[in-house]
Amino acid sequence: MSTDRSMENGFENIPSIKAKTLRINLNRDIYGTFAEIGAGQETARHFFRAGGASGTIAKAMSAYDKAFSDAIYGVENDGRYVTQSRLRKMLSHEMRLVQERIDRKENPNYRFFAYANTVATIDFSKRYKGHGWVGLRFQLEPNQKEPNDIILHIRFKQNEARLQQETLGILGVNLIYGAYFKHDKPKKLLKYLYDHIDKDTIEIDMINFHGPGFKGVDNRLMSLQLIRNDMTDAVMFGPDGHNLLPASVLYKKNILALRGSFRPVTKVNMDMFEKSYDIFIREQTVDYDNTIIIFEITLSNLRASGEIDERDFLDRAELLASLGHMVMISKFQEYYKLVEYFNNYTKARIGLTMGVNNLVDVFDEKYYRHLSGGILEAFGKLFFKDLKVYLYPMKDPETGRILTSNNVKVHPRMKELYKFFKYNGKVMDIIDYDPDIMDIFSRDVFRKITNGEEGWEEMLPEGIAEMIKEKNLFVRKEVPQEEEVKED
Repeated sequence: MSTDRSMENGFENIPSIKAKTLRINLNRDIYGTFAEIGAGQETARHFFRAGGASGTIAKAMSAYDKAFSDAIYGVENDGRYVTQSRLRKMLSHEMRLVQERIDRKENPNYRFFAYANTVATIDFSKRYKGHGWVGLRFQLEPNQKEPNDIILHIRFKQNEARLQQETLGILGVNLIYGAYFKHDKPKKLLKYLYDHIDKDTIEIDMINFHGPGFKGVDNRLMSLQLIRNDMTDAVMFGPDGHNLLPASVLYKKNILALRGSFRPVTKVNMDMFEKSYDIFIREQTVDYDNTIIIFEITLSNLRASGEIDERDFLDRAELLASLGHMVMISKFQEYYKLVEYFNNYTKARIGLTMGVNNLVDVFDEKYYRHLSGGILEAFGKLFFKDLKVYLYPMKDPETGRILTSNNVKVHPRMKELYKFFKYNGKVMDIIDYDPDIMDIFSRDVFRKITNGEEGWEEMLPEGIAEMIKEKNLFVRKEVPQEEEVKED
């Protein structure tokens, strides 16, 4: 009987957790260790209960005591144990041990693995629901010198430690099963991590694939999949293209965020950033060494022309990375949701750089009709904290008049509300802008590039036009897709 997926009456038949563990246990080549800290040995338990685990499990352990854990994996300088660094030490140590202790001559076909997690489940106050790092280091071929890694970060949403432990155990099984049987289809592997798990019980907010088995995998696209699959609300990656954990990047930081399409990034985008940054960094409460800049793109923006074009997304990301910037992709169409998200991780100053047209949209009631408190509820969340808007002027296309915070037109019903925030210093004009570039719009540059027109190069920051030409960006190209194969 096949334990893989099949279609029955139009519905996908998902193999049970027992079927998955049994398939692994009965495979004589898959052999490794389990090291689980913080939530019991829930993943290993599934393999033991399925039967035949002696052919799969070399060792299962849980070093709960910090002294024992330090003796095995080394001392953590910052005293933190639920970290990616700790997880990597666990994976390295356990993989090395199994390779040293198992005789290759007697077991020439073994493909070793080390599964590990380090988590903190919900505390007694139930204020912090817990989080953790989960990872797998594994061989796809016997004696493979460079192993493959899948490392992910999770956030628990359940309110009982026992339920969180059970969910973690299922996730671990799905990860090991997917790594061995779906590694050539990483997008599906990602999706199948939620087999037998409700999405409202656990959030996966970062994942990275590494190793010879994932040479064709772009981790930025895997980040995008987390958003598209409703596994998380926001993802981040750095200039090197590696996925970042938003919580770690944003923690207690001063944040300046610039939202845009960046299709492509233009001189206007960079003028907005540079001029607002100059103001932001001089704010009394802002510490230069504790400040980060984020270029944010909403999922709705990526879908602006229909379905998400992954090549188009990568082209935008490539240009921003070349300028040395961190990129965030989020589901937050409304600014107040973005600010709420930031406030989960920092109480320091937050700055939003936006154009006049964006500010007008912020004061449009239609975006807040789904809230019981309407626009007042949204504005309470948006402006209640230590936040300031840095406003970039706009030239009125009809009159040529420069629009600023002083003459922008909001809906008559919103005038008094706007004045309140304006005169309380929540909105600040960028006055030293470059008037010579105000007619530059990303959409016009993009149209010129795709139509093969001339004259767009001078609208972009230095080096960007050359990069677009050299790498043939924003020209329709195919991104390697996972084959759609009927599974049985």
